[in-house]
Amino acid sequence: MQKHYDLGRSIRAWHCVPVGVKQDMDTGPKIAQVAALIGDPARANMLSALMDGRTLTASELAYVSGVAPQTASGHLAKLSDAGLLALAKQGRRRYFRLASPHVARVLEGLMVVAQDGPARQRNLWRGGETLRHARTCYDHMAGRIAVAIADRLVQQSFILLDEDGGQLTDAGRSFFDEFGVDLRLASKRRVFCRPCLDWSERRPHLAGALGAAILHHALEHDWVEHVRDSRALVVTPAGVRDLATTFGIEGALPRDGREGQVASLSRGRVAVISG
Repeated sequence: MQKHYDLGRSIRAWHCVPVGVKQDMDTGPKIAQVAALIGDPARANMLSALMDGRTLTASELAYVSGVAPQTASGHLAKLSDAGLLALAKQGRRRYFRLASPHVARVLEGLMVVAQDGPARQRNLWRGGETLRHARTCYDHMAGRIAVAIADRLVQQSFILLDEDGGQLTDAGRSFFDEFGVDLRLASKRRVFCRPCLDWSERRPHLAGALGAAILHHALEHDWVEHVRDSRALVVTPAGVRDLATTFGIEGALPRDGREGQVASLSRGRVAVISG
């Protein structure tokens, strides 16, 4: 009888566990599963390669992760099954991308935590000045230029930003209308605006539909150009001029360590600004 009594008491005790605790117990294994998937070096490299919003083939992802194609296929299957990657087929080719902005946000957060580790383990920024100056973060812009844009929009009271999100003011809506960005086209299925902690600058740039719209405008109007096989962006001469007139930002390209020298653009153009 004692055994039956203890069993019944155990069952009743389980049902009396606070709801929040049950949810934590259910969620814990899922967190561990996703963390284990991201924690593998090859898979982490694959996910990082997709942080610029591109789609890449299995062969390309095998190359960036440094593993054999057969091994890469196994990694990609696991990441896809876990909902971290989305797959698109075109003929015989399979293209992979990050499944959603939520995945990109998790990865960006992990980059910040990894960079900010214990002092004895903390790595200095080794991403290169071009990457630090401007780069893509999934579908929006990151780096010094992006942080400067966010700062200026807040200073001018065009957006109201807090830790959880941001909203556009009436003045901000007028600014973007004049700027030529049609925010009515922004998807209603995603966050309109939110701060995204920049992992090289340790300050927020803008993510969400607004951040994506700014990057789209910058690319469409030739303010910035992609660097091949990199998340890095370089500011064109047109970008230097228009960033200054639109946002009051001096959009000089990162210097290569020698006075007066700046990084070259993919089509051979450079922009030089003193200061």
